[in-house]
Amino acid sequence: MNIDRIVFAVAGCFVLVSALLSVYHHPNWLYFTGFVGLNLFQAAFTGFCPMAMILKALGVPPGEAFK
Repeated sequence: MNIDRIVFAVAGCFVLVSALLSVYHHPNWLYFTGFVGLNLFQAAFTGFCPMAMILKALGVPPGEAFK
């Protein structure tokens, strides 16, 4: 598994879990959902992704999106 797949999988899990928490626990969880979405949006244009940097430091092989 490479950095790209891990980043997308974790981001997708964060969005799903925070959306469910906003429904079943408290609506303020939508702020976290928005934060994840904005981070994905800026990463699409800049290529800067904090999680990708952490995974690279841990020795996970790179993919095509985050080099």
